[in-house]
Amino acid sequence: MVTETPNLGLSVQSTAPGHATSPLLPDRHPQHDLFICDVADAVLKDMMAHMEHPFYALSKKPETSIRRYEQNGCWIEITPSVKGLATIYDKDILIYCISQIMAGLKAGEEVSPRVRINSRDLLIFTNRGTAGKDYQALVEAIDRLSGTRISTNIRTGDEEQYDTFGLIETASVRRKHGLDGRLLWCEVKLSDWVFNAIRSHEVLTLHRDYFRLRKPLERRVYEIARKHCGRQDEWRISLPALLKKTGSQSPLKRFRQMVRNLVEYDHLPDYSVSFLDDRDMVIFSNRGTVVEKPEPPALPGIRLDPEIHDRARENAPGWDVHYLEREWRIWMADGGFDAPRDPNRAFLGFCKKWFEKRGRP
Repeated sequence: MVTETPNLGLSVQSTAPGHATSPLLPDRHPQHDLFICDVADAVLKDMMAHMEHPFYALSKKPETSIRRYEQNGCWIEITPSVKGLATIYDKDILIYCISQIMAGLKAGEEVSPRVRINSRDLLIFTNRGTAGKDYQALVEAIDRLSGTRISTNIRTGDEEQYDTFGLIETASVRRKHGLDGRLLWCEVKLSDWVFNAIRSHEVLTLHRDYFRLRKPLERRVYEIARKHCGRQDEWRISLPALLKKTGSQSPLKRFRQMVRNLVEYDHLPDYSVSFLDDRDMVIFSNRGTVVEKPEPPALPGIRLDPEIHDRARENAPGWDVHYLEREWRIWMADGGFDAPRDPNRAFLGFCKKWFEKRGRP
């Protein structure tokens, strides 16, 4: 049985246990590498570095309630418009825009927060249909993205700063005259918040099958695994913590069953999922499909003392310091930096900033 997901432009088929249908949507169109900007980390790295907040609704029904997250005196609020909070499917538009900007940066072109969207290209890119309702769904998604506002406070000493911004600042849609006129193109202007994060290369490559995931929760769980597990062999998280990170409104008992379904089908891109019932622990294992970074070059003059790794563990608790050393060397090479006068001190500083930004793995 095929049921229509309201206002999302997607047809979702039943994937209940025992159903013969593939848990993935058909690959409707050829696609290229995808990019996603971790907008939460981009702006909150100095305040709530180890928290990633669910900005997007997973529900099919419009969500109009305000979401608020607090930690150590800092807070963030996500306020939807009367049309509802932007959904994880609406996020496809941002992924498309970010991919276009990243392609321009790689080509050495001048980039702008204003992105012209060829509507048909976007639908093909995101593995959607190209019927009239799919074009209308894009307009509705732009409305929700434009209406979703984010507010946060920044505390410095005895002062506090309040900022508010959106995902999209402005949008324009061009179509043929008339109610049934064909959609020609859209243009959106990303907020400075999002655009600055893109220019800082705070992006992650997504597997092409991301757009084939049928359910909102599957997409959100994949994003979490992609960020936290990354290129590691394995990453573990408790079930309650995963529930909080996803932003799902389901009770823990129902969420536990959802995770068991993920384990049964084991269809997430890049990562296999397993679940320890007795400990309520979810385990993500790398399938080996995440593209590896090149081996760091042997830069002359950068030699670390053997005991520096013990001090690095204090600066980045929970992290594999040899992995961090590899990331540090790649970062040095990519940035074209000369060998630091004190490599040990430079590496320790890198580890400290890494932990401040990401927290425990």
